Amino acid sequence: MNTLIAPQKTWPLRQPIFFLILATVIWWGLYQTLNPAAEALVASLPVDRDSHLGGALQFFFYDTPKVLMLLTGVVFVMGMVNSYFTPERTRALLAGKTEGMANVMAASLGIVTPFCSCSAVPLFIGFVQAGVPLGVTFSFLISAPMVNEVALTLLFGMFGWKVALLYMGLGLSVAIVSGWIIGRLKMEAYLEDWVRDMPKMSAQFDDAGATLGDRILAGFSAVREIVGKVWPYILVGIAVGAGIHSYVPEDYMASFMGKEAWWSVPLAVLIGVPLYSNAAGVIPIVQALLAKGAALGTVLAFMMSVIALSLPEIIILRKVLKVRLIATFVAVVASGILLVGYVFNAVL
Repeated sequence: MNTLIAPQKTWPLRQPIFFLILATVIWWGLYQTLNPAAEALVASLPVDRDSHLGGALQFFFYDTPKVLMLLTGVVFVMGMVNSYFTPERTRALLAGKTEGMANVMAASLGIVTPFCSCSAVPLFIGFVQAGVPLGVTFSFLISAPMVNEVALTLLFGMFGWKVALLYMGLGLSVAIVSGWIIGRLKMEAYLEDWVRDMPKMSAQFDDAGATLGDRILAGFSAVREIVGKVWPYILVGIAVGAGIHSYVPEDYMASFMGKEAWWSVPLAVLIGVPLYSNAAGVIPIVQALLAKGAALGTVLAFMMSVIALSLPEIIILRKVLKVRLIATFVAVVASGILLVGYVFNAVL
């Protein structure tokens, strides 16, 4: 029995277009109240608004609902879009493609398929079984966490469309070129033996013909799944960002994350790799660092290293990759991130 169409459980979906319009209007109205509501909340507390604590509280009270609302809205919409891009469909689209254009396609699919590091092993195995080339698989695995819709939307909301588009272009370039290089190195021998020996499977998929109501339910499911997991990282990230925003001296931050310090970009990457977060948790920290004089390229290199080269993902991938292939993956991607950091610092 298909419970997705039970009238008592899907009443908003009898008129899905009306539901989407109403939800958009309510979301936009609430979004416009965030700044005055944060100011009013700080004013109601026994805290001087111009003090360090007052500034930190205003930052936290404003950015927390802002980021959560942006994230919820985008994840809901992309949950609807992602109903067309299941793991099975993604494998089928990539299987049998030659390198080059396949790397471009894989990296582009990463934008609309926000798989996290916990999905790395099953996705990797599925791609190998479907006959997807190794380099193409890496293009997807690099792009999916680094250039997904959550990162792009939060960058757009905080820094504008120019920064978001530049980040997308350079991030996709890192994913495409890194995957192509790994593919050219012909390192299939450095897959774990049990992965290489798996039988190949058909990469077919069926389109269930889901209705708009089904897509909306998929959006709600994505919100529960993704926002339900990342909100603690958001709170921690915004709290750290609030502290940096109000308590860290601007000259101090600029001294080792500014454009003048040539070593700031590699240092940011080295700091970022051992950390574990995602775009939603790290972007508020990026915002605070920029406000304190850090260079854009440096903080975005930090962000990319956190979400594309996180230590937990590397540990998870060790289950399917030998050490030499993991080391090559880290070296190639880190080199691309360093290049992005220096390019951002040079042009902005």
